[in-house]
Formats: sequence, structure tokens, C-alpha cells
Amino acid sequence: MDGPEGSTGQPGPADRSHRSSVSSVGARAADVLVYLADDSMVPLAVENLPSLSAHELHRAIREVLQLPDIALDAFALWLVSPLLDEPSLQFRRNVFFPKRRELQIHDKEVLRLLYEEAKGNVLAARYPCDVEDCEALGALVCRVQLGPYQPGQPAACALREKLDSFLPAHLCKRGHGLFAALRGRGAKAGTGEQGLLNAYRRVQEAAGSDSEREAALSPHYRAYLLKCHELPFYGCAFFHGEIDKPAQGFLHRGGRKPVSVAISLDGVHVIDCREKHVLLGLRFQELSWDHTSPEEEESVLWLEFDGDNEGTPVNKLLKIYSKQAELMSSLIEYCIELSQAAEPAASQEAGPTSASGSSPAPHQRPQLRRQGSVVCSRIQHLSTIDYVEEGETIRRVKPKRSTSFFSRQLSLGQGSYTVVQPAADSLEQG
Repeated sequence: MDGPEGSTGQPGPADRSHRSSVSSVGARAADVLVYLADDSMVPLAVENLPSLSAHELHRAIREVLQLPDIALDAFALWLVSPLLDEPSLQFRRNVFFPKRRELQIHDKEVLRLLYEEAKGNVLAARYPCDVEDCEALGALVCRVQLGPYQPGQPAACALREKLDSFLPAHLCKRGHGLFAALRGRGAKAGTGEQGLLNAYRRVQEAAGSDSEREAALSPHYRAYLLKCHELPFYGCAFFHGEIDKPAQGFLHRGGRKPVSVAISLDGVHVIDCREKHVLLGLRFQELSWDHTSPEEEESVLWLEFDGDNEGTPVNKLLKIYSKQAELMSSLIEYCIELSQAAEPAASQEAGPTSASGSSPAPHQRPQLRRQGSVVCSRIQHLSTIDYVEEGETIRRVKPKRSTSFFSRQLSLGQGSYTVVQPAADSLEQG
């Protein structure tokens, strides 16, 4: 992988301009620029760069930033480039770092770096969020950047001038209202900047003097991260891909649409890049997968999952075209291995302490389940291959459960995914 967006070259805050992380190279030394999530950079004068290990470079960055030991696990070095020719070196969140451990971090600078990265993904709409969540997250950014809300001060003007610093760009289109971009996508009508302002008013302040509260930003960083933890794709690696559009019109024309494939320790999400919502979200227990290499045909990642066809249970295959299919397949496999290895240890640990002092288990945190939420799957928008046995399409079946089309899935007994096989007389040819 070459960046927090996977090996996609998908633009991030630190690669808005095409730039290299090696600014000068001599016989023995090089000036290495390491970019942080807030688009700042850490310059390092490195002796004998070709022989320098990633671990040594990681340690040098931690020493310059004066980060505690937890940063060794929380952050990783990513190579990011749109064209993979002059990549930039970025110090970003480690996709394999569990969220339960993130909740245990108290160092202000570590929290700030995690906050900056999460904020960048929200503002760039790589993390699709509902309007309510955009307002809540944007209000915390207001608090960090503008200080505590002060009644009577012209806060609305400050919000209007810097609106794209608090909300994703597609919610800030000038001249059409804040939420015009969401028309027709199941979102409720918003109140423009007023919704953000109301959320800003509700941001809670810690006890203490004004100067103490101003200096204590860690609770707001933590609150932002806790809110992002509700997003099922938080902390993922992103990959570019395309899927087939459902056939439409008299001529059944389809074509393809660009998607982002988000892979994390929790599962796989396929996100519509244009509409800014989730098309498919699957936990690893709910899927089987495989990939085909360019030698066989076009590079494709296959996802198989339960579904229905006209009310009848079937197995569905989603075909994701991507040059990074093999990389995605390997990442899925590795995430599953890590998750399975971590389960016994996690069950023995005490639950992480939340901002309110309670200790909920990670799997008990509330999930976003609003009707029409952008994080809910939209399987009806997918063009899938429905089948009940290998190579057959179906219209109506009387299902029986059997084995998977693919062999790659969680071990039997751990996953909820099953497959469908028709009775001998139940298949209707169409």
C-alpha cells in the first residue's frame, strides 16, 4: 500500500500538489520530507538513505515530534502518489491499529494527529457522513479553531467565511444552500449554517478558567475521534475501483461507476465516489472473496454475500474492477488474521474508558442506523450476479444452504455467511 488511501494514489491532504519526499540526494545524505496529516512536514537529514530501515525512519520522526511509545503502533509510514513515480512519505494512522487502543490514548499530540487525519477524511468526503454527523463534527472543529462559543459574538460570519473548513465541500456549495447537494439522496432538509451554529453552541466545555479551557483541546480531539468511531469505515485504507452500473433504459445500457473500496479490521465497504454514500458494507463474517489477476482476465476483486432476488434468498457476486485487486485481497486476508488473533486478548482486557467515564465494550458502541443514512448499504443500486449454484443465474428458487462459491472466507463456525443451492425442480430458467 502506498498511503492512507491504500495503494490507490487517491488524493489526500498531503498530496494536493505532486511532490517528492526526497528533496536532495547526495553521495551519502538526503533531506527527507515526511508529511503529516495537517499538511505540515517534518524535514529529516538522513545519512545513507538507501540502507535506512522503515523502523529507524519511524523512530526519527517520533523523536522529532516528541511522541510517546504508543505512536509506534498508532502510526505508520505510507508512500502516496497519484502516479507512483515520485511518492510523498506520510506519517499516518496505522490501519491495523485497533480502535479500542485508540480510546486509551491521552497524549495531546498523538490525539491531535489522529484528529487531523480524521478531519481531513471527513472534509474530503472519504468518510461519508449524514448531515447530523457533519454538523456535530464540524462543531467540534469550530471549537478547536475558533475557541469556545461566545453568545453575542458574530460567530455566524466566521462560520460562513470558513464553511469549507468545518463541513465537506459538497455541503458548502455557494448560492444553493448548505445542503442543496443532498437533494434526492434521502437527506432531510437542513437549515444552512444555522445547523452548524446550533451544534457549535452545544459543544460542552470542561470545568476551569477560560485560559485553562482554551489550552485543554484534548477532550475535543477525543470527542471528534469518538464520533468518528461510529462510522463503520473509520481507520480504513482506501483503494480505487469501478463497478458495473445496473442496466437502464430500453437498450439496457450500463457502463461503470467509480467507487472507493474501504478495508479495515472491521470489514469492507464499497463507497460511491460521486454520491458520497455507501453502496455495500460487509463484515468479514458476512462475505467470501477472491480475485482474478490480469493474466487470467481484467484484474477483479470478487465479493460474495447473502441477498435476495425478488424475495428469494440467493448468493450475490459483486465484481470490482481494480488494478489493486490482488492487494485488496491480501489486505482482507491479513485483516482477518489480525482480528482473529486479537479476539482472545481483547476479551481479557478491561473495556476502554469513554469521555463520560463509562467502559463500553468496543462491539457495543452505537452504530448509525438512520433510515436513508449514507452509511447504510444500497444493494439495490448494485449490479450483481445472483446465483444458487456455480455458473447459474436465477429468477426464483426454493433455497437450501450449502458451501460457498469461493473458498476464501472466515473459518466455519465463525461467519454468518451462507450460500444457496436450489432444489432439483426449483430453478426457473428465464
